[in-house]
Amino acid sequence: MSAAIIWSDHFMDYKWAYTHPMSPVRLALTMSLARSFGVLDDVDTAEPLPVDDAVLTTVHSQGYVDAVRAVSHGAASMNAPVLERLFGLGSADNPIFEGMHEAGSMLVGGSLAAAQAIASGAVRRAVNIGGGMHHAMKGHAAGFCIYNDCAIAIEWLLENGYDRIAYVDVDAHHGDGVQAQFIGDPRVLTVSLHQHPATLWPGTGWATEVGEGDAAGSAVNVGLMPGLADNLWLRAFHAIVPSMIDDFKPQILVTQIGVDSHRDDPLTDLALTVDGHAAAIRALRGLADKYCEGRWLAVGGGGYGVVNVVPRSWTHLIAAALDRDIDPATPIGADWLAGAQDLSASVHPDYRRPPEATMGDGGVTDFVPWDGDSGAEPPPGVSEAVQRQTDKAIIATRRAVFPLHGLDPEDPRD
Repeated sequence: MSAAIIWSDHFMDYKWAYTHPMSPVRLALTMSLARSFGVLDDVDTAEPLPVDDAVLTTVHSQGYVDAVRAVSHGAASMNAPVLERLFGLGSADNPIFEGMHEAGSMLVGGSLAAAQAIASGAVRRAVNIGGGMHHAMKGHAAGFCIYNDCAIAIEWLLENGYDRIAYVDVDAHHGDGVQAQFIGDPRVLTVSLHQHPATLWPGTGWATEVGEGDAAGSAVNVGLMPGLADNLWLRAFHAIVPSMIDDFKPQILVTQIGVDSHRDDPLTDLALTVDGHAAAIRALRGLADKYCEGRWLAVGGGGYGVVNVVPRSWTHLIAAALDRDIDPATPIGADWLAGAQDLSASVHPDYRRPPEATMGDGGVTDFVPWDGDSGAEPPPGVSEAVQRQTDKAIIATRRAVFPLHGLDPEDPRD
C-alpha cells in the first residue's frame, strides 16, 4: 500500500460533552463516507500504537500528564479553579471527562503509528484523522486538545533519523502548540495559515512570529481576514508555502488538516468550501511528492460542521493519500445520507446541520497567482478591497520571513 490509514473505534472515546462542539461523530461519519465510495476497499486500517509516559513527556511535563491521569478517574486532589488555572482542565473548552487520559493518548498513538509507518519505509503516506490536537501545550490543555500528537510525532521523527521536518497547518486557528514546541529548533519548519489573530482565538500567529535564535525563519505565519473564500486563500497559500518548502527542502511533510475554515463552520469566520479543502489537500500532497519523495503524514484537527462538512473534507484527505481522488461534484449515496441524518440526532443542536448531497459545494478554486505587490486586478467575483487585504497578509509574511532565507519578498519568483 502507498498509504497507512490509522483508525480505532476508541477514537470515539475522545468526547468532551454533549454540548461541546468537537463531537466524535465527525470521525465515524468520515470513515463510513470513505467506505461508501470504495475509497477504503482492500485497505486494512492500522491500529494506534500504545503510548506511555515516556512518549507523552517528550512534549508534556510529567506533572501535567499526572494531572490529566488523575482527573480522568476522579482522583484529583486540587479543586476545580486550581486545576483550570494550572493545567487548563475543567474549562468550558476542556471539560473533564472520564477516561480523558486514555482517550488523548489514543490519538497520540495514532499519529505515532503514522510516523513509524513512514519511517519504516512500509508506506510513503499516512493519515490519522483522529489527530491534529495542535493547541495542547507543555503543561496545559487548550482549545479542545489534551495531548499534542502533532508535536509528539515530530519529536519521534527527530529522534529517529529525520533532521529536516516541515509542518504545515491549515486549520482556521493558529497552530500555536506546535510552534511553541519548535520555535527555537531550526530542524523544524512550522507554517500556519489561519484566520487573522486579531479576530480569532488563540490570538497568536502574527507574521512577525518567525522563530527564535538559530531558528529565526523557521516559523511562518499567515493571518487571513474573515470572509476569505477559496480562490484568495489558495492565492495566499501558493504565494508562501511552496517557496518555504522549496528553500527548506524537508525530508518529510507533516500537515494538520483542520477544516474549520469552511464557510459554514460555527466557530470561525473564513469562507472556504469543501472544494477549497480538497484543492489544499492535493496541493500539500503535491509538495510532499515533489520535495519529500512522497513522505506525507497528515492528521485531522478542527472542524465543527461535524455532519455537513468534516466527513466530506476528510474523505477527500483519505482519498488523496490513497491516490483515489473524488470529484467534488460527485453525488453522495442515499444510504449514507440517511444514516448521517439519523446519527446527527446525537449532536447538540448548535452543531447539527443536515448532510450535504455532493462531495463539494461548488466552490471556485481557480486562483490568480500572486505576482508581487503590484495591485493586480482581482478575478471575477472578488472585490478589489478583499484582494488588497489578502495581498497585505501575503506581503507581511513574505517581508517578515523571506529575507531570513535569503529570498526576495517582493519577487514572486522567490
